[in-house]
Amino acid sequence: MPTIPPAARARYHEEMLAAKTTPDPEQRWTHLECAHILSQPDPWLHTRNHIAMFTLAVRQRDRREALGQVVRIIVAAPGSLAGLAPEGNTGRAHVGLRQTMPTPPDLDALLQTAA
Repeated sequence: MPTIPPAARARYHEEMLAAKTTPDPEQRWTHLECAHILSQPDPWLHTRNHIAMFTLAVRQRDRREALGQVVRIIVAAPGSLAGLAPEGNTGRAHVGLRQTMPTPPDLDALLQTAA
């Protein structure tokens, strides 16, 4: 099963906690997007991230985002297991499922460290 380096996993958990606790709705999305980039190699963390994105979309009454997250929840684990998660993809509904994006340098460094 694919894994992520311990430092990337720790940062993932920090980003998920920040997404829950920050009062600014846009910052919540930013934290979830960072967590998404870090989580993609791990089927469980990747799926958990999309569930959090779905939950936030529902709370914000964003139907388009919520529907997009339902699709992503379904494909997250199989995509991670197959190594098909697109690099740098932020996981939002306005981004294509297979669209690669530049990975922020700080996150890339965490993902490149040996486990």
